[in-house]
Amino acid sequence: MSEKLIGSCIFGQSGGPTSVINASAYGVIKTALEAEEITAVYGASHGIVGVLNDELFVMEEEDPVELSYLLHTPSSELGSCRYKIADPEVDDTDYKKILEIFKKYNVRYFFYNGGNDSMDTCNKVSRYMKSVGYDCRVMGVPKTIDNDLYGTDHCPGFGSAAKYIATSCMEIGKDARVYDNKMVVIVEIMGRHAGWLAASAALATAYGSGPDLVYLPECDFDMDQFLSDVDALYQKNGKVFVAVSEGIHYADGSFVSEAKTSATDGFGHAQLGGLAAMLAEIVKNRTGAKVRGIELSLLQRCGAHLASATDIDEAFTAGKVAVEKAIEGNSGYMVAFERETVDGQYHCAYRLLPLDAVANFEKKVPLSWINDQKNGVKDEFISYVLPLIQGEANVPKEDSLPRYARLKKVLANQR
Repeated sequence: MSEKLIGSCIFGQSGGPTSVINASAYGVIKTALEAEEITAVYGASHGIVGVLNDELFVMEEEDPVELSYLLHTPSSELGSCRYKIADPEVDDTDYKKILEIFKKYNVRYFFYNGGNDSMDTCNKVSRYMKSVGYDCRVMGVPKTIDNDLYGTDHCPGFGSAAKYIATSCMEIGKDARVYDNKMVVIVEIMGRHAGWLAASAALATAYGSGPDLVYLPECDFDMDQFLSDVDALYQKNGKVFVAVSEGIHYADGSFVSEAKTSATDGFGHAQLGGLAAMLAEIVKNRTGAKVRGIELSLLQRCGAHLASATDIDEAFTAGKVAVEKAIEGNSGYMVAFERETVDGQYHCAYRLLPLDAVANFEKKVPLSWINDQKNGVKDEFISYVLPLIQGEANVPKEDSLPRYARLKKVLANQR
């Protein structure tokens, strides 16, 4: 146990939201409010941008019951951002402002909840605070439906998104086969460089109603082979169901949907979309079939009504562990998940990974889990993902509609 550090904390959310990111927020906020070492708990409005703008919500002002609703509230309740701060060694302008805010509110603990780019931000803040000798313990709380954070078995948000995708694909699969006419259905699923989400569509197939073909960005995409795969099944069965990751790319690295790439986010990543419609048009022109293109889009990351209870529990615990480990004296780490088997059952353990070992690295679907034809996944993937989707969310309701958190969001600088 390190020497006791007394001071306030800031919690921020960053990057794309998930259906359980607020469960992590609740894990951090509840644990911090109960900790004697932490004198005040602030939530940053729109992540690091809220810190820079001195827009911090006072969590002590919130009703504890309302805070508990965060467990089942989708999206980033405090607001998110995609703001890239420079390396502190190159430009320390933002860091001087952050330090000013930290000193103003006596911030000695900083918790940042996000994916790859957010862990990069967290790592930079940690490095800067150490370089200027300001005693602040910085911890990363993982989040991403993409499941591509390096060093952790899986990420909060992925299990629920996988469950939503599998369930939706089972429903689409049933609907697509209801008529006696021939048809091809192509579903586009999120995932820029890692195919964990698209691969989750194979769960639907494993349980009786899902895609015939699944294409992931881990393998180079061949349009001629794709059309051959589709046509062979179309001629044989008259019905074809295809799941594609938005990030599938050709051998030269260019995205198949490149013609539809309209912009980039704040970190320079292409914002993809329109792939399903594009492929549907190509298949229609090649085969003459009736083709329907479906883009799940934001639905796969905000479907809290289909959230995995396992995912909710692990997301909350990740936030809780981050606070506990920081109070113990740890800094510059991300909470990571480690899969264990206890009495023959899946179990999740928690460990700390150095932020510089996580930031800007990506974890992809192992090639050994993809079939030889590069149009589907093997049983190893099904075994991997199945424990992560278990359990029902038990979402609180109000007049049969979800009851989400209604926070007052009192700003510290206006009190």
